[in-house]
Amino acid sequence: MIFILLAFALSLYAQMRVSSAFRKYSQLPASSGLSGAQVAQRILALNAIHDVEVVSQPGSLVDHYDPSAKRLVLSEENYHGQSVAALGIAAHECGHAIQHARLYAPLQWRMAAVGITTLAGNMIPIAALGGMFLAPKLVLPILAVAFGIVTLFQLITLPVEFDATARAKAILAETGAVGPGEEYRGMEKVLDAAALTYVAAFLSALASFLHYLLPLLVGGRSDEE
Repeated sequence: MIFILLAFALSLYAQMRVSSAFRKYSQLPASSGLSGAQVAQRILALNAIHDVEVVSQPGSLVDHYDPSAKRLVLSEENYHGQSVAALGIAAHECGHAIQHARLYAPLQWRMAAVGITTLAGNMIPIAALGGMFLAPKLVLPILAVAFGIVTLFQLITLPVEFDATARAKAILAETGAVGPGEEYRGMEKVLDAAALTYVAAFLSALASFLHYLLPLLVGGRSDEE
């Protein structure tokens, strides 16, 4: 339980850090004068990626790359925005598009695991609800397996996100889309804060997995004794 509470606290801290960094550096314009959409299109073109559509979507921080549709989605604020935060996020999502085009192995594993992870995620509330009416010994293995799948998915996600962040930093520096000094440091802080949320998500999933796994292991040993 202590591990779960610590993971929850880290998740809250990570979200606060992301919100704070984005709020601050979305007010710092990039000297290049480019928008998030323009930077995304340039990065894709420089990497000979011509089959990915860059679109905007209402909402805050809804930015993502959809490999199944080959669509790079930016929130309206980042699509039109010219801040170092907007450019950093746009470049990060381009990093995923580049991973997809280059057949980056962890991204391929993550894509392959989406189906079973979605199923596991749907099973968790059903099993938890069933635990109120069924014997815990019947529910614990289901929850342990489900959280184990989610934990593995979150683990695979870490190199995918870290690599996309590294690509974004390098590309923005090389192209001059984000200037040196304060602009680059601001972009780094936004992307590093976002990366921390994935670490928190992994630790939270791991804590839940251990919470349901350990009673099974302890119970099994007790039965043997």
